[in-house]
This record gives sequence, C-alpha cells and structure tokens, in this order.
Amino acid sequence: MRSGIMYISLSYILWGIFPIYWKVLDHVSSEEILAHRIIWSFVFVLLLLLFQKRFADFLYECTKIIKSPKILLTLALSSFLISANWFVYIWAVNHDRVLETSLGYYINPLVSVLLGMIFLHEKLNKGQQTAFLFAAFGVLISTVHYGHVPWTSLILASTFGFYGLAKKVIKLDSAFGLALETFVVFPIGIIYVLYLESLGSSVFFEWDASTNFLLMGTGVITAIPLLLFAKGTPKIPMYFLGVLQYIAPTITFFLGVFLYHEPFTVVELITFVCIWTGIIIFTMSEPSFKTIWKTRLSK
Repeated sequence: MRSGIMYISLSYILWGIFPIYWKVLDHVSSEEILAHRIIWSFVFVLLLLLFQKRFADFLYECTKIIKSPKILLTLALSSFLISANWFVYIWAVNHDRVLETSLGYYINPLVSVLLGMIFLHEKLNKGQQTAFLFAAFGVLISTVHYGHVPWTSLILASTFGFYGLAKKVIKLDSAFGLALETFVVFPIGIIYVLYLESLGSSVFFEWDASTNFLLMGTGVITAIPLLLFAKGTPKIPMYFLGVLQYIAPTITFFLGVFLYHEPFTVVELITFVCIWTGIIIFTMSEPSFKTIWKTRLSK
C-alpha cells in the first residue's frame, strides 16, 4: 500500500506542476503545443512498448478493437475528448487562467458523479447531492459576479468527465490506451505541424534547440504520470484514491496564487470555499470511506 500511495501521489504531483512546463512554452501557440503533445506522446509510448516487449500484445488488442464498431467509435470519441481537454488546459495556463484550471479539476469528480447518474443510472446519496449543490452554488456566485459562466473550468471538468465515461467502455491498459488515443489524432497533429511549416510559422522548424526539446518532452511528461497512476491504482483502496486526487488541483491552485500572482479576490475565495466544502462532504460520504472510518473508530 505504501508503494501504491507513493506512485499515485507522484503522478498527481506531476499533474499539479504541469502549468510550469506549459508556461515555459508560452511563446508557442496552444494549437502547436497540442499537436506536438499528441505526436510525441504516441512516439514515446510506442517506443516504451517496444522496449518492454509488449508491442505484440498491443497489436493483439488492436485486432480485437477493430472487430468491435462500438469500441472503435468510443475510442475515437475518447481521443477527441482528451485532445480537447489538453488544448483547453494548455490555452488556459498560457492565458493566465491557472486558477480556473484548478477549479475545473476540483469539480471534476462531482461532474463525473453527475454523468454516472445520467448515463449509467447510478444513484446519488444525500452527501453527494449536498456536495454537488455546494459546487453548483460556488460556480453560480462566480457567474453572477463576473457576468459570465466560468467556461474554462466547466469545459475541463466536463471533457475529462466524459473521457472517464468513455474509458469505462474501453477498459484498456493505460499504455495501450494512450497509444491508441494518440494514434487516432496523430495524423491531425502531423498535418497541422506541416501546415504551419508551409506557412513559415512553425516554431519547431526554426531549430531552436531548447524549444524543440521541450516540445518533444511533452510526450514524456504526458505518459509518465499516467503510467505511475496505472502502477499505483491496484495497490490502494478506492477511497484513498478519491482523497489523493485533490493533490493536483491543490498544487495548481497554489501555483496560480503564489507563483503566477493571479487575482484572488473575495469572490474567488467564496467560490473555492464552496467547492472545497463540497469536496469534503463528497469524500466523507463515499461508502468505502465511511466504512473505513467506522472501522477505525471501533478500534
């Protein structure tokens, strides 16, 4: 269990500090960063599978998927959902909206619960209902004060929520899943980079070594936390996973406030307090968490 906590925590820490990496690349357009993230993620995972001698297994999974139109369609959907999520996240960070990304990933678990209720006919317990109302109230306060819905946060939460829903259908090994998802949109990434080059506006082909290295590194930083997460998940109970998932948005929150000095007014404070309250209620209301808590008290 200790090794599981270590792997999961490390994966969330890496996800939490992602804004630092994207900020270093803020001289590159979000579209070009996304294209390279797709390209180099696919290349890196493919090389990793070859190194681990799992490429034959990967090809076997591909042949099974090809025979299932439902899985093929779901895979294509998940590819575009995660690509949209990556793009909005990169765009938000490089447009000084780090706090909005943090808010999006705080409310993501609540959105996932709501999607489960709508599409999988799962029922919400009273604690989950209360948590969702607190989160909705926090979003409403922000909307009323600023006169617009915090779309960045909601798009991040919803795209990742729907992505998780799609993954329930596919149920693939994390490395295989990432390879296939990036493979689906890989041609679009290649075509876009070549299109930029034809216009003479591609940063990658300017041969700035540091920028090229960072763009190629997007594949590595995408794959490593995902693989750590997959390695740690089987080793710890789900309730613990539910608690640890807030490491990433918390780190991002502190980066936005203290490193990038984004505005954090009383309204933002009230919004986040509502979200945090909802998260606490949500976590405490999880059946597995309550069972563990009662067991601890009885001892």
